[in-house]
Amino acid sequence: MRLHRLEILAFGPFAQPTVIDFDVLGADGLFLLHGRTGAGKTTVLDAIAFALYGKVPGARSEGKRLHSDHAPEDVAPKVVLEATLGGQRLRITRSPEFHRPGRKTAVSAKATLTWLDGERQHLSRIQEIGDEVIRLLGMSADQFFQVVLLPQGDFARFLRADNEEREKLLEKLFDTERFGAAEQWLAERRREAGEALAAQRQQVVGLMDQIAGVTGQPRDEAPLSEAEVWAQDLLAATRAEVGSTGDRATARRAAYETARRALDREQRARTLRERAAGAHTQLDDHAADSARRAALRAELEAAYRADPVVAAVHEARDALETAGTRVADRDVITARLGAAVGDPGAADIDGIELVPVDAGSVPETADLEPALHAWLGGLGRLDERAADADAVTGLTGRLEKLASAERALHRERDELAGLRESLPGRLEAAEARLREAEGAAVALPGLTDAAERCDTAVAAAIRLVECRGELVAAQTASVDAKAAHNDARAAVLHLRERRLAGMAAELATGLRDGEPCQVCGSAEHPRPAVAGAEQVSKAAEAAAAEREQAAERVSDSAHALVNELERTVSTLAAHGGDADRVELEARRRAAALELADARDLANGREQAAGELARLRTESERLQDRLRRCETELGATVAEQDAARSQLEQVTARVRAAAGADGSLARRRTRLRALVQHTEELRSARAQVAAAVQLADSTLARAERLANDAGFVLNGPAVEPDSNSTAERLHAAERRRAAITAQVGPAARPARWQQETATALEEAELARHRAQTVLDEPEVGAALAAEPADLTELESGLAEAQELRDQAVADHSDAQRRVAKLEQLSGQLWSELERFAPQQARFEELEGLAKLVAGRGQNNRQMSLRSYVLAARLEEVAAAASARLRRMSGGRYELVHSDRANARNRLSGLGLDIRDDYTGRVRPAKTLSGGETFMASLSLALGLADTVAAESGGIVLDTLFIDEGFGGLDADTLDAVMGVLDELRAGGRVVGIVSHVDEMRQRIPSRLHVVRGREGSSLRATVA
Repeated sequence: MRLHRLEILAFGPFAQPTVIDFDVLGADGLFLLHGRTGAGKTTVLDAIAFALYGKVPGARSEGKRLHSDHAPEDVAPKVVLEATLGGQRLRITRSPEFHRPGRKTAVSAKATLTWLDGERQHLSRIQEIGDEVIRLLGMSADQFFQVVLLPQGDFARFLRADNEEREKLLEKLFDTERFGAAEQWLAERRREAGEALAAQRQQVVGLMDQIAGVTGQPRDEAPLSEAEVWAQDLLAATRAEVGSTGDRATARRAAYETARRALDREQRARTLRERAAGAHTQLDDHAADSARRAALRAELEAAYRADPVVAAVHEARDALETAGTRVADRDVITARLGAAVGDPGAADIDGIELVPVDAGSVPETADLEPALHAWLGGLGRLDERAADADAVTGLTGRLEKLASAERALHRERDELAGLRESLPGRLEAAEARLREAEGAAVALPGLTDAAERCDTAVAAAIRLVECRGELVAAQTASVDAKAAHNDARAAVLHLRERRLAGMAAELATGLRDGEPCQVCGSAEHPRPAVAGAEQVSKAAEAAAAEREQAAERVSDSAHALVNELERTVSTLAAHGGDADRVELEARRRAAALELADARDLANGREQAAGELARLRTESERLQDRLRRCETELGATVAEQDAARSQLEQVTARVRAAAGADGSLARRRTRLRALVQHTEELRSARAQVAAAVQLADSTLARAERLANDAGFVLNGPAVEPDSNSTAERLHAAERRRAAITAQVGPAARPARWQQETATALEEAELARHRAQTVLDEPEVGAALAAEPADLTELESGLAEAQELRDQAVADHSDAQRRVAKLEQLSGQLWSELERFAPQQARFEELEGLAKLVAGRGQNNRQMSLRSYVLAARLEEVAAAASARLRRMSGGRYELVHSDRANARNRLSGLGLDIRDDYTGRVRPAKTLSGGETFMASLSLALGLADTVAAESGGIVLDTLFIDEGFGGLDADTLDAVMGVLDELRAGGRVVGIVSHVDEMRQRIPSRLHVVRGREGSSLRATVA
């Protein structure tokens, strides 16, 4: 850190702006800040501290009044410091809070930081500026006040102070916050561990209360270490109780079972006697109903014999119904085939005559196979002619396309012929346009020049009228300006004459008593001239002269404008501006139109040449297209003739195959319909024959079953009158009716048969069950035994059950208590296992917390912060001793002491003096005044070096040492000055604050603070 410049305004005793140039003042490396007491020497140091940190050292900061009482109240106090901090040159401007008259609230403090050697952003917030200064210097305000501004009185007190006071200062200088945080952290961990241990203890006690509640005994007040044994004893006693209650419950269960079995036997005997009485009743009822059951059994057997016959009759009925349906379907198909065969359009079909038709229907006995064979052959022949039909379609379409192409070719030939006839005229017109465009292109430059000359003449005529009007106005203004200039010149001459007339009075105004006159040289002025009422001053004459010069400039400008306009009028007239404007405008429009027409023609030259070339190319292309069109037209006509001939041949073959239907498709459809009807009729005939055959076989089986079952069929056998299907079906129906008449009376519904059979079986089963009951030996024994008193047995069982339930409840309660005790005991043992390590951890944390706090087993009674500060103090003592030995001629050095103090007071921060003359160490309080100053100065310098190293090795290029030199003899002062000379080695600047006269003789560069009634001021003396 190096200071360059300090400005002070309305700050402390300095009311007026005050500037200190430290670069000039400290060029020699050592300067003296001196002045009378109260002049403001310390205020200079306060201004430096305030500029950097926004506050001043010591008790002066408590007053919070930095505004100078000598300065007006509305002048804001301000301090400006230019310095190099951390290798960066900057300017800091600060204004403290102050009260301005007329305002109820104070004016807030302000600050700015400006970087003088970089492009960094300037700062204007107080907090940001303070943080930046701390970052650059690497030390806080308290450290700076002790390291850079060395107050010797404070270090003398530090030298003689006890450990507690010394600790307070060292904590300001050295950052021990992290070690204090470590102490607090350990204390907090000890407190948390204590709370966790208490909570764990409460958990154990709560479990012991629950165990005592389960057993019904009071909780043991023994130590927690015996809780496990106490719980085990209670658990063993409860387990023994479970054994005794279990034995009692077993005996009660056995007595209950004995009483229950006796009651069950008597109840069983009573039930058996009731069953025997019921069995006798059932046997009597069965014997009385035997005749009715015999009749039902006979009827049921007849129904069983009729069932197969009835089923066969039902099958025959279904077969007859199916045969009737098949006959109806066959008749429909027969009529359909007859209609198809009888259609006149089918008369020319091969094989149609093979199918006879009677009354629109085909007879049942007609043979269809020959006709079907012929029709299938006809379909095959039609398939062979399908290619011819496709050929007819293709040839027809081809002829239509060729006809369309022929028409298109005729149209194209006619169009091409028309174009060929119009082409020569178009070629002649294109050649004429090209010749006209080329002529216009040749004449275009001359027409352009003529049009430009006309435009220039018209513009000159218009401008000439304007300039002549401007010339008249300018000539008038020039005359007026010339007249004004003459008037101004006359006024100047008039004022000058009047001033010369009153020049004596003007000179008299500059006369002073005792000073010589400028005219006569006399120092006495008995009758000076007096100015009259019309006296003209020098200023009035000068103002008139300026007005005359301004009028002259205006006149010259007006005359120059007239000359310029006259030249312009002459030039415009030379360019034709004097001609008639109407004639000029007409000539200009004609030239412009002629030029535009020529340009249009010239611009179309390339287009005309292209059009001519295109027409010539189109002529050649028309000739080619016309020849090609004639060729294609001849080929199309020939192709049409060949296609018509082929179409006529194919059409004849198709017509022969289609016959009366006219087309192969219709003939194919008719043949397919005949084939389909024939095949359907053949299938229907087969189905009818099968259905009639099934009906006959089913009836035969029904007749056979009836005979086998013992049913006699009355009347002769039924035979059909003929072999027709209808007659056969009628005969079969009569046979079915005869079987039904014989078997029907014996038939019974299946449900009746099932219910009757079930009833007969149940009656027999009931008889058998009743007889079985009477035959049981247990029933016989019950009937032979004497009945017992059932009420007495039930009362004995209830009493045995009550005793059993009580014993079981007692046993269950004991088991429940054992289970609960086992659960709680397990939890208790788990909590006791966790309690022991928690207690050990708490004891360990408690020992560490006491150790870092300077209590317990800490024999030196030093806290962790004190130990760190003691190490720093030892470094300070070593650095200070090197300078103290130099100042004291090798006699004294500072010794750090860490011995314990009495009554548990803070130890480890002691400072003693070793006297080399005696070889003994003694307290620093035994030093004399001068010796105390040397030790304090050495201590301050050593502390400054240690703190600077602690702050990152920052070089402190500027130091201030405040007071303490008055008590030194000449030799000691020489030694001290030698040490101070070493400090300024390497470019360091040391400022000594002192009012001792001898210091002014020893230090040539001085800054004298002068006290006055208007405030203090500074006077610098540079060597």
